[in-house]
Amino acid sequence: MSEGTMQRAAMRDDHRAQRDERDQRAGGLRRILVCAAAVPVMLVAAGCSSDSGDDGGDKAQQSASSSATGGDNTKSASPTVQAAAYRKLPEVCGVVSGKTLGELVPKGSKSGKEGSTDDTASRASCSWNSLDNNGVKGSQFRWLNVSLLRFDSDASRGSAEKQAQAYYQKQVQDARSVDGAKNANSAPVSGTGDEATSVRYDLKKKEGTFKQHTVVARVENVVITLDYNGAGLAGDKTPSADTLSKAALKAAKEVVASVTSANSGGSGSGANSGTTKPSPSKSASKSAGGSSSKAPSASPSKSASKKS
Repeated sequence: MSEGTMQRAAMRDDHRAQRDERDQRAGGLRRILVCAAAVPVMLVAAGCSSDSGDDGGDKAQQSASSSATGGDNTKSASPTVQAAAYRKLPEVCGVVSGKTLGELVPKGSKSGKEGSTDDTASRASCSWNSLDNNGVKGSQFRWLNVSLLRFDSDASRGSAEKQAQAYYQKQVQDARSVDGAKNANSAPVSGTGDEATSVRYDLKKKEGTFKQHTVVARVENVVITLDYNGAGLAGDKTPSADTLSKAALKAAKEVVASVTSANSGGSGSGANSGTTKPSPSKSASKSAGGSSSKAPSASPSKSASKKS
């Protein structure tokens, strides 16, 4: 090979090496530019994706919460019960007319004694004693007690009327299960509130034999327990059970009318007074307090008028 040929071959090799080097530099530069251009795009895409995801997530969460609760800031409704029909009680010592008291307790019609209570709008009681002393001819004794208990509706205990129905049944059962009762008789009573039962029996005590009559009545959410008894003492004649029962039922109807009237703004058909007490804020879940008057010889050993 001649010297000229060798020089030309060497020059071609140099040119090829320079071209390859330029191509490598150009390829590296293109890769750098592509990567540099891709970074802003990725940042922008990531930023958009982050904003869109957060907003969509918040909206989705809000939507789910709204659907579950029925709207923003809306709480689940609490269980409700029907409101009590009667909101007050009449003045308890005025629930029976003076005329009727004169028939039931002739010597004590004006001696009504109200039982103690801390909530007169929910529970109350009043009692009367009558002793007609005829000396050596004996005497006639009479005792009357009226107890009232009003219930309020409560989500945990149920409606006022259902509570009153349950208490009414308990009072009737108590009247039927008095210790020592003889010749017991129980019967439903019509025309006296929403439901009523009369229970009568004989009860022997050291003073003599007492004729006992109990009337339990319910009108709406109020339960009435009326106890009436009588005895002929010191040899006097024992009173007729039928006469006592008739008088007790008459008084019970007047008490029902008084309770109804106290909640309608009128005056009771048998009441002496239409005065009422303000309605209490708390629920009446206790039974009516028993009378504070003492009549140990007249009261049955287990009366329906006692506290529950």
